[in-house]
Amino acid sequence: MGSLIVRMKDVIKTYQLDGVSIPALRGLNLEVSAGEFTAISGPSGSGKTTALNIIGALDTPTSGIVEVEGKDLSSLSKTELAKMRMNRIGFIFQAYNLIPVLTAYENAEFVLVLRGMPLMQRREKVQAILEEVGMADMMDRRPDQLSGGQQQRIAIARAVVAEPALVLADEPTANVDSKTADSLLDLMEHMNKTHGVTFVFSTHDPRVMNRSDRLLVLRDGVITEDILQKK
Repeated sequence: MGSLIVRMKDVIKTYQLDGVSIPALRGLNLEVSAGEFTAISGPSGSGKTTALNIIGALDTPTSGIVEVEGKDLSSLSKTELAKMRMNRIGFIFQAYNLIPVLTAYENAEFVLVLRGMPLMQRREKVQAILEEVGMADMMDRRPDQLSGGQQQRIAIARAVVAEPALVLADEPTANVDSKTADSLLDLMEHMNKTHGVTFVFSTHDPRVMNRSDRLLVLRDGVITEDILQKK
């Protein structure tokens, strides 16, 4: 495995709801090295999505240290955090989060447009990634013309096209059948092995847990098990 890409030290996250403090993370310690294919599992409410959102700088901890690629997120400005999310982190969501009015091609291209990449370079990258995820012949369809599995393939393409160091996948197989889930996992494993993209999943899905190289079990906001799985 490569250098450390994620480090969480004594991370606490508490939400306020109607004046009541609800703890989501209770002193989470976590390290992920570059190149890992890691799943975080645990019951609903264990803090999986919260942990992913904090790593991805979509949420901030109440206390503790969060570093991505050696940078302490709390020391970065909003602009710097936005830049890190755009350039270094890819996101795959349970609900796909594709932009309904854009075609599959335009959804996959979106991050590259934000980055200001020249048109020809974008076209080359997007066509190559759509080929790789098996969606080249559907690039002109909008999300409502695609199945759930096809939408998730586009979401994976969008997450990896910009060559991020880290992809955070929140329950990526939750809304698809088991055959589609297996093919999506094949695809993400391929991206991990051939492109060296680090994947961290939050999941309830035994398929994802079994396919990961490392399984972290989260209960009540702390990691209770850290299992290295040989394949």
